[in-house]
Amino acid sequence: MAADRMDVPDLPDFSILKRLARDQLIYILEQLPGKKDLFIEPDLMSPLDRIANVSILKQHEVDKLYKLDNKPIYSNSDQLCFLIRPRIKHVKYITSLVNADKASGRSRKYKIIFSPQKFYTCDMILEQEGIFGDVTCDEWSFYLLPLDDDIISMELPEFYRDYFLEGDQRWIGTVAKALHLLNSIFGPISKAYGIGRCSKMAYEVWKDMLEDEDGDHRERKPDLGVVFMIDRDVDYVTPLCSQVVYEGLVDDVFRIKCGSVEFGPDVTSSDKSIKVLLNSQDKVFEEIRNEHFSNVFGFLSQKARNLQSHYDKRRGMDIKQMKTFVSQELKGLKQEHRLLSLHIGACESIMKKKTKQDFQELLKTEHSLLEGIDIRESIGSIEEHINRQVSPIESLRLLCLMSITENGLITKDYRLLKTQYLQSYGPEHLLTFFNLKRAGLLTEQVPGETLTAVESKVSKLVTDKAAGKITDAFSSLAKKSHFRGISKRLGLIPRIDGEYDLKTPKDMAYIFSGAYIPLSCKIIEQVLLRKSWVGLEDVTRLLNGSEFAEQMSDQNTNSDSQRIILAVFLGGCTFSEISALRFLGKERGYKFIFLTTSITNSARMLESMTETKS
Repeated sequence: MAADRMDVPDLPDFSILKRLARDQLIYILEQLPGKKDLFIEPDLMSPLDRIANVSILKQHEVDKLYKLDNKPIYSNSDQLCFLIRPRIKHVKYITSLVNADKASGRSRKYKIIFSPQKFYTCDMILEQEGIFGDVTCDEWSFYLLPLDDDIISMELPEFYRDYFLEGDQRWIGTVAKALHLLNSIFGPISKAYGIGRCSKMAYEVWKDMLEDEDGDHRERKPDLGVVFMIDRDVDYVTPLCSQVVYEGLVDDVFRIKCGSVEFGPDVTSSDKSIKVLLNSQDKVFEEIRNEHFSNVFGFLSQKARNLQSHYDKRRGMDIKQMKTFVSQELKGLKQEHRLLSLHIGACESIMKKKTKQDFQELLKTEHSLLEGIDIRESIGSIEEHINRQVSPIESLRLLCLMSITENGLITKDYRLLKTQYLQSYGPEHLLTFFNLKRAGLLTEQVPGETLTAVESKVSKLVTDKAAGKITDAFSSLAKKSHFRGISKRLGLIPRIDGEYDLKTPKDMAYIFSGAYIPLSCKIIEQVLLRKSWVGLEDVTRLLNGSEFAEQMSDQNTNSDSQRIILAVFLGGCTFSEISALRFLGKERGYKFIFLTTSITNSARMLESMTETKS
């Protein structure tokens, strides 16, 4: 791992974001005085738990807590409060409850708290159902949840599907408000870079907000210097690759939710499941989270030996020394021992599950696809994966990875693999294929379609025979993968002699066993190095442009804040990308803060595209 540079600035304290969110929620709850029952949408339960736990809610006259699901409610309270995302299905459910109460002659007070904001359609439904005047509405502007010292999530997993599949732009204003909040507390930010249509729109809305406010806070010393915004569809390859850093693997295997993970009996070696908060407070996890999985066992066994030697110190102690040991060290050692045994159990569980999946074969196929070699062999591996019905999501992941690295599948392969997939996993996945095609994740090559206008002009100037040859040449040009072109220009596939050194890596490729440097992270590195997009025109053209670089304020460009980079991922960010940028930060003297609409991985991304639950 790269050694920490001594001049790296300290991170700002983001715990204030939690306090702001908690205070605002308490204020909203107190607008409904007296005892009330609170119904919480399932997706908001984990974020709420990180902000205000049950005891805090009880202090503010919340009597009973319920999970909001589409069932009749049995509450005796005269005041019902609903905490929901602005989703049509939830608003319709609440209207049905209110109308049922009205029909039975029951009189209660109702309050709907929308988080992070209310949309016009919500009011429209309340009006259509005839209960607009029966409920009071409020907005809990809960945009930012700090998951760790350097990770802030908006906890909007639906952002990806809404924007990148449906083209729904309603969350863009929400992103702008989140950036505006960060800017007002920790800013002013001096420089903004970005790439992607969504990033550009969110930046423009944010810029308008900045222009509309007074400039008092712009004079103070900033904590954040530079913001870099990137759309998820700029780089689909990275989230589709298998994660092999420890935190990424834990997310793939156990699903990290809102910064915590539930380890089952196979990890805890008991009958119970344990919920563990995974952040920098867990000292064992902090040291292994960014490590390649092959290094983790060695580290944990060394840690266990060190722990044992600390315990062994007790031998030969007199009473006074033993008393000091018990009061000062023992509690910490027990806590470390508990965490160590959990992470060892998690590693063993990951090894078992990944061995079952023929993980090494899977990685070999992925690496071949990334390098563009042995494509026929890779197709054979994917066919075998589909026909063995290993996992519908895993099979889709490999299909999408091949499609993006090859700039679409040739018609014969596309139809064959699609047919096999539908026969293996069910015809209900037909809609999923439509969604993947629409999002650009799994496409069929149409030879020369981008050059038909040029071909038609050429054909008027030359003979039919010559035109045919030129059309063939154009077809082969059109099939050339954008990923290949970008990969070549940015050097995404490291050329190394011998084995890649995973213990002391030289670049960000270690997060994929030395096979590939994540495109998103490489773009960020190059732009920060050049302090502009100059020299990257070929790359931005292949990525469909929409890049921007703008000076936002005239703060001192030599201050520490200029080396604190806010990396904003619209559509989700993976733990692999976070590990790669942490590595880059250590090498270059930057500190990265990650703001993402949600934490994602290949499974979450593809599940959001499926029309049937796998």
